Amino acid sequence: MRKRLVPVGVGVLAVVAATGGVVAMSGARQATAVAQEPPVNTARVERGRLSDMVSQYGTLTYRALSDGSPYAVFNQVHGIYTELPNSGDRIACGDVLYRVNDHPVLLLCGSTPAYRSLSKGNSGPDVAELNANLVHLGYAIRAHHNPSSDRFSAATASALEKLQSRLGEDQTGSLDLGQAVFLPESVRIATVTAELGGSARPGAQVMYATSDTLEVQVALDPSQQGEVKTGDRAQITLPGNKSVTGKVDRLGRIAQIPAGQNTNAGDATIPAYISLDNPEKARGLDRAPVQVEITTKGVESALSVPVTAIVGKSGGGFAVEVVRTGGRRELVAVKLGLFDTAGGRVQVVQGDLRQGDQVVVPSS
Repeated sequence: MRKRLVPVGVGVLAVVAATGGVVAMSGARQATAVAQEPPVNTARVERGRLSDMVSQYGTLTYRALSDGSPYAVFNQVHGIYTELPNSGDRIACGDVLYRVNDHPVLLLCGSTPAYRSLSKGNSGPDVAELNANLVHLGYAIRAHHNPSSDRFSAATASALEKLQSRLGEDQTGSLDLGQAVFLPESVRIATVTAELGGSARPGAQVMYATSDTLEVQVALDPSQQGEVKTGDRAQITLPGNKSVTGKVDRLGRIAQIPAGQNTNAGDATIPAYISLDNPEKARGLDRAPVQVEITTKGVESALSVPVTAIVGKSGGGFAVEVVRTGGRRELVAVKLGLFDTAGGRVQVVQGDLRQGDQVVVPSS
């Protein structure tokens, strides 16, 4: 008498996958032999790489600080804002960022914020940043001026005078606090908080800026933190069903709780940041919702069958129906391992199966 087979639905497989894909077995293989069976659809038992995935919604945006937040730009001079950039403008290091009383405030590259006026005799990391900018922008020759020097020398003053002359400013050979803003890189303007014609005061915020490099930000459930790691490959589906590839660039260290009145610690997420292999393919999109699939782990040489080949046994556990020589069909108990959701296959870690066997699958 033939054993009763119970088709495995999506809900059952989801439970198996959520528990790590390992199912306890309570017996060896069970077999049924039928002399004449009608033709059936079959699929091949294969050996090869299987991967697991974390699927999440994310946001495509521009990268700035390591925690995903933008650079904040603060003004340090008194006056009236007479020129401000627009959101989306790209400002290169050495260009004018904004103007106060029609005097330019430059963007210079450097990680140390401007905190004092600089002139002959000063030294420090902020002076080293100024020297590096003057050489990079062509106002000093590397052979005559060391771009890594942290001393404000006569060569620094001479190069600064050339820069001031180009800007139409007084050639003082010194850099007053507020005449330049130091940020780590050339930027894209995200949001302007100051108003044209408004009062410029020291310490007032002028704008937010980011890099010009797109990335995807994803909020992971804390339970997924151990699964996802730096370097994991990802596929990103953009608006319009266009896909691009990337990899996990960095992971946040501090859980974040979404803003809202009804949120609690249980709603906390871990931020993950994904760099794109070809950002140009996503150019023109900002703050766009995307679907992200991160490949988190894999098995290099796994014996696997299609997920649709798995059936539930009436007494518990799982099995596949194998078509043996001569068309004889045999029910083989199996223990399942990794589910490859993208490939639609599941690893068989225990059971009388070999590569090349044919297993029964539903009719398409």
